[in-house]
Amino acid sequence: MITVLLSSPASFASTQGLNQIATPDMPSEGDLSLSFQAQDQKLGNPYQAQAEMGLTKWFEIAIFRGFEPNELIFGTEIGLLIETPYLLSIGFSNWSPHSHVDPQPYIEAGYWGEHHKFAAGMAHVDFRNEVILGYAYDFNDTWRVQVDFQSGSGNSSTIGFVWSINDDCQVNPAIYVTNDSPHEVLGYVSFTYTFHVWGSRK
Repeated sequence: MITVLLSSPASFASTQGLNQIATPDMPSEGDLSLSFQAQDQKLGNPYQAQAEMGLTKWFEIAIFRGFEPNELIFGTEIGLLIETPYLLSIGFSNWSPHSHVDPQPYIEAGYWGEHHKFAAGMAHVDFRNEVILGYAYDFNDTWRVQVDFQSGSGNSSTIGFVWSINDDCQVNPAIYVTNDSPHEVLGYVSFTYTFHVWGSRK
């Protein structure tokens, strides 16, 4: 599956996360999530595929492949504290060697309760540091509402929801409001299917 992703054209990226930002929770060891994302062109590559793999209980990688323009984007995350509800992780996102974009390192802490989930941290982008904030509320195993924010030019405030059709299949539509003035309202949607390659389900 990863070979297929590597052989086609990639974009804006985060690993396991909310609408816009990575979050400090880790996927289950052995879980491979494949996603298709469509978004307004002003947010990045309008169509892209993503493969995200939990290699261990504290380490994951993500590969994004955009179709217009043709590029690959890499991200990774390391869980320093993975005993819920308190989490701490480091990683990098948006590394695109093809487009000569350097990795953007981040550190993030979180509280991951049964219903309420909070995340806060800092990302280093080019020459500046940007604040990342996120919140999600799980009504049940099927429905989640989530909001997040990343400071800096080119980023946004977002609101969206997740519909878990079953344990493996999710749909996530969201609305982005850009930080740059004049503010614009832009659309995004992703479809994800998770394969349990090894290990047990979380």
